[in-house]
Amino acid sequence: MTTQRFFIELSYDGTNYHGWQLQPNAIGVQEVLNKALSTILRQPIETLGCGRTDTGVHAKQFFAHFTPQPPLISGGAIKIDNSLIRSLNSVLPHDIAAKRIFPVAPDAHARFDATLRSYEYHIHFNKDPFKHGYSWLLRDEPDIELMNQAAAIIMEYIDFSCFSKSNTQVKTNNCKISKAEWVKTDSGIVFHISADRFLRNMVRAIVGTLIQVGRHEIEPGDVHAIIRSKNRSNAGVSVPACGLYLTEVFY
Repeated sequence: MTTQRFFIELSYDGTNYHGWQLQPNAIGVQEVLNKALSTILRQPIETLGCGRTDTGVHAKQFFAHFTPQPPLISGGAIKIDNSLIRSLNSVLPHDIAAKRIFPVAPDAHARFDATLRSYEYHIHFNKDPFKHGYSWLLRDEPDIELMNQAAAIIMEYIDFSCFSKSNTQVKTNNCKISKAEWVKTDSGIVFHISADRFLRNMVRAIVGTLIQVGRHEIEPGDVHAIIRSKNRSNAGVSVPACGLYLTEVFY
């Protein structure tokens, strides 16, 4: 019997999790999803995600793949319908939602086949209990025009070592950013950024640096020297995880 690989699309509130990744001493979304799929499909299931999210970061869209071993549940095949999603969501906690499961090529890869990823970072300026944990509260509104000038400078580069967490064991710190823009909303501002890949902590470090620009602590042009330095200590502090969302993944 030919082994079939599946993609699963999900979303999650990252507040209660130490990111996506399996960890020995903390609960990640991956561990919870693996257990739920194993329960529903009645066999050990291991998923592989489209990337990693840090502790407390949310995902509006996230993909993972898994490859069940035959024979599967009754009939020898997975029946892809709404009842499977309902069953899976019934055993998943309230802060993780499965949206769909669909078959893919046996060699399809949730991480390496992704061509574009998009994030949003949300900031609000007035205390709001319904935004707590889902947006970063700032007392004073920064200069969004200056921040967008600095964001445009970031798009001129590909090596983002200065925004990367150290000792991440990646082969390259190069990323191709195709969008970096701040947009005003009714209650605050949102940073939109898209790239082919992201380094660990990269978006939160970029936002922290741009906030420095918006507060007139540094000039937009200073971003050139920060990026060229390839030194994390020259960039801004990482902003809180609560405002960060993985919003789209393209294949």
